[in-house]
Amino acid sequence: MARILSAFVIGLIFGTGILVSGMGNPAKVLNFFDLAGTWDPSLAFVMGGALLVTAIGYRVVLTKPEPVLEGSFLLPARRDLDLKLIGGSAVFGIGWGMAGFCPGGLVPVLGLGMAEPALTAVSIVAGMLAARWTSRIALKKQPAGA
Repeated sequence: MARILSAFVIGLIFGTGILVSGMGNPAKVLNFFDLAGTWDPSLAFVMGGALLVTAIGYRVVLTKPEPVLEGSFLLPARRDLDLKLIGGSAVFGIGWGMAGFCPGGLVPVLGLGMAEPALTAVSIVAGMLAARWTSRIALKKQPAGA
């Protein structure tokens, strides 16, 4: 129960931050990417603030022997850059730039009942399923022992 409650509170704080910062407004996000037109640099401060909080949070939390509500820390083990990571990042950025929604900013505005966030959510899920499907096909085509 404590894990569910903490996840709810963290999600509520995150969603409130997304809405207060304007990241739930696709026009604000698209204006950030419009360097030659109506550029709005305020989103850089939102991202910088998030980066600062994350950097400090990791430094503090990782000094603990284990998380409060979990048995161990689940951190990424890989540090290399491969085509899958770079390609996925590029597709993510292009989608964010085209739609004006990133997944974090999308979730809080889904509850507003607008068509654009719902269409974006469906597109994200379709992209995730397509990526999973192509990965499975690629794995099946690998020669044995590779």
